Amino acid sequence: MTDLFTPARFGDLELPNRIVMSSLTRCRAGAGNVPTPLMVEYYRQRAGVGLILSEASPICAAGHGYPRTPGIHTPEQIAGWKHVTAAVHGAGGRIALQLWHVGRISHPALQPGGALPVAPSAIRPAGRVFTGSDMQDYVTPRALDTDELPGLVANYAEAARNAMAAGFDAVEVHAGNGYLLDQFLRSSSNQRTDAYGGSQANRARLLLEVMQAVCEAVGSARVGVRLSPVTRANGLSDDDPQGLFEYVVAQLNPLGLAFLDILRGTGGAPQEAWVPFDYARLRALYRGNLILNNAFDFAGAQAALQAGEADAIAFGRLLLANPDLVERFHRGAPLNTPDYETFYTGEAKGYTDYPALAD
Repeated sequence: MTDLFTPARFGDLELPNRIVMSSLTRCRAGAGNVPTPLMVEYYRQRAGVGLILSEASPICAAGHGYPRTPGIHTPEQIAGWKHVTAAVHGAGGRIALQLWHVGRISHPALQPGGALPVAPSAIRPAGRVFTGSDMQDYVTPRALDTDELPGLVANYAEAARNAMAAGFDAVEVHAGNGYLLDQFLRSSSNQRTDAYGGSQANRARLLLEVMQAVCEAVGSARVGVRLSPVTRANGLSDDDPQGLFEYVVAQLNPLGLAFLDILRGTGGAPQEAWVPFDYARLRALYRGNLILNNAFDFAGAQAALQAGEADAIAFGRLLLANPDLVERFHRGAPLNTPDYETFYTGEAKGYTDYPALAD
């Protein structure tokens, strides 16, 4: 029976196991949002998984919403990522870059020239953002004009080509967690009256145009996408998430993607507080490789694979704290506990200093 240690083929990628590293923002990039030698070591340590999904990487300067997030839109960033991919490949691993635009989840202090963040509609999100020096309330974003959207699609395609130039094996388009493409999908954040707003088909239009462009840029067998149907991250909701995401998944089928990555549940909430959603419907609709993500332990992941609910399982916090998670799962060994205080700060502490079994 298929389990976590069974090899798999995802598009052009041959995976030695079905343990995936979920994308995890860590805020350790250097000046110019360039990957650092510390990041090289962090990813090298985790190269034993079947596939690393990198931390989200902004596709353009306006795509940033947090300090020290490594981009994929300057020559220096591409050069920095080359060191990461070389280290991962040298350790026998495979790595995909997650393509990101935060949309309204930003602040003028983080935008080029102090500009307003952009969004499908001029609706201010609740909450506050760390600008690098202090916490600030989110602002009301600027609604993107219709004639700006082709340029945004082109940004995603160019970022995908940059990722290939940096040595990545694949890319994952980030269309979840309340960021720009997710903002276009949702009825709560998209109140447009043009061809990109209103109906579910219109709200999904930008995502599908981005996916088509990225597939044309680097080949669909090296492209995946992240969706999070009922996450409450960054204040999003929808009046019919089940219908919306069944439509989106059905439209993705003709692209022949390497994988679809689904975040279950509502972020860090306990499972009993999750918004109800029928993930089995997405599994039945989607004709490609499916990764499920969020709140899995070893036993739950094995059960999900053996029941045919997914083709691979992504782990986040467990891999953050256990760089040799594959070996620990093999041996049934104890697991390190994540240090929540160092998720987004601390340099090497809580980043590259978690002990391996060999230690």
